[in-house]
Amino acid sequence: MTDIEVLLIGGRSGVGKTTVALETSVLLREAGVPHCLIEGDLLDHVHPAPPDDPSRTRITRRNLAALWANYAELGTRRLIYTNTVAILEPDLIRQALSAAAPPRLVNVLLTATDATARRRLGGRERGSELDIHLRRSAAAARRLEAEAPPGTVRVPTDRRTVRAVAEDVLTATGWTR
Repeated sequence: MTDIEVLLIGGRSGVGKTTVALETSVLLREAGVPHCLIEGDLLDHVHPAPPDDPSRTRITRRNLAALWANYAELGTRRLIYTNTVAILEPDLIRQALSAAAPPRLVNVLLTATDATARRRLGGRERGSELDIHLRRSAAAARRLEAEAPPGTVRVPTDRRTVRAVAEDVLTATGWTR
């Protein structure tokens, strides 16, 4: 049995992954639950991609492993990890954490309608990047819905407060102390 637990928050662009993860962290802090938060979308933000790693999977794994090693050294045993496809990459997570026993993974897929994602992305992206992000977001939503592993908890974000969504996400983990 492992004592490492990972909350994987996935979802299309514009669904609110980072915002919800930060609020989930607030709820955990308020409850006195030790944890750390890693924003996975920043772990592979390099251009150009490494020649031997065009999908940036290895650099993501290496960066996650380095960050986790620092947190684990402090005694941290619970990780909130956000990335669009986090729920589809359990092997990457397990390899990066390299624990003696496999970590317990809790998969949460945040969902939003195309209209909600468009509104949120429109407030964040400008110029030619908006259309690119809208197309990628829609494609990611379809892929995540089709490929989400069994047991994935789906949490809608449309017309809900960040706090309410984070409370649902936290409920999925069972982390109370």
